[in-house]
Amino acid sequence: MDREPPMGEAGGGRAAWAYEMLHDAIREGSIEPGQRLMELEVSAWLKMSRTPVREAMRRLQAEGMLEHAAGGGMSVVLYDLRAIDEFYAMRERLEGTAAALAAQNADETEIRILSATLDAMRALPADARMHARENQVFHEQIYRAARNRFLLKSLQSLLNFVPLLGPTTYTAPGRIDHALAEHVEIVDAIRARDPARAEEAIRTHIRHSHESRILVVSDSVRNAVQKRSQRPDLGTVLRKS
Repeated sequence: MDREPPMGEAGGGRAAWAYEMLHDAIREGSIEPGQRLMELEVSAWLKMSRTPVREAMRRLQAEGMLEHAAGGGMSVVLYDLRAIDEFYAMRERLEGTAAALAAQNADETEIRILSATLDAMRALPADARMHARENQVFHEQIYRAARNRFLLKSLQSLLNFVPLLGPTTYTAPGRIDHALAEHVEIVDAIRARDPARAEEAIRTHIRHSHESRILVVSDSVRNAVQKRSQRPDLGTVLRKS
């Protein structure tokens, strides 16, 4: 992505661009959960004044992705285990509904796209982040195939919070292979036009993702103190991104 801010636009346009840049950096993990953000550092990174940066950060705060940090500035929200449980409980219910609707409503082109996504996953190397990105594509395709605009909006909004849960579940041992097998079962059920089977398949998949998340978070907590002491300042992180 071009790192130069838009030129000659009103403040609202620059604030929107700053929002997208910060949002993407959080979702991609360049800025991690718990990372502190200072307006001055973000302004230097984005090469713009502090006013649009402040607006962008306030928008992210309103959406629940940033919170006030001790000592000033903002930090990326880091969810605790209770919040993680709540997230997966909601995701299981919503995605179960989406898969059932996809089994009823998906056309042949959408089913072929899901199958092609499975092929793309099979061809990926054993890289957790690459699989996580393709996984998001897979799930969003199911949301669209459900053909319900309100459910689509709710699920897309929910996915914004995945980066706040910590490292991807694909870092858990064996998760890449297990998730692919679960995805195959979901697509088979949708292709068979079996809503009950599709719903149960994706609910099982989300429950297993939840279990993997707990494993990954537990590992992160054990390493948190050491990592925090070695974490580079935000300016260094942003200059490398």
